[in-house]
This record gives sequence, C-alpha cells and structure tokens, in this order.
Amino acid sequence: MKALGVVLIVIGIAIAAGAVYMTQTAGHLPSFFPGHAAGGTGKHTKRGIAGVILGVILLILGGVSLSRGRRSALRPSQ
Repeated sequence: MKALGVVLIVIGIAIAAGAVYMTQTAGHLPSFFPGHAAGGTGKHTKRGIAGVILGVILLILGGVSLSRGRRSALRPSQ
C-alpha cells in the first residue's frame, strides 16, 4: 500500500502543476517551475494540459494495478 500512497502523491502534484500552468501567466508562476519568466504575460497551456493528462494516466494505471492486486489476493493458493 506504500506504493499506492506514492502514486497518489505524484498524481496530485501533476494535476496541481497542470492547473497552475493553465491559470497563471509566465510572470506569476512560482520561480521553481520550468517556464517562469519575470514579467512574462503568456500562459503555458500546453504544459498545463500535459500535466493534467499525466495525472489522469497515472490515476488509471494506479486503478488497474490495484484491481489486479485484489484479484490475485482473492484467489486461493493451490
């Protein structure tokens, strides 16, 4: 279950970063974000979309891996 916690944290970071990229201009991005430009007025929509898509893909993969783990745990040992 530790792996699930790590996956959920990564998903949260990816989706949150995507949301920040889509809502803030380049000048208002945190300085540690790639694409930060002091005084920049453009938005990094492509990076935002990529972050959200990455988060959704990781969420789907996490769900698939959890469902496989449950199936194997339900099978009796032979």
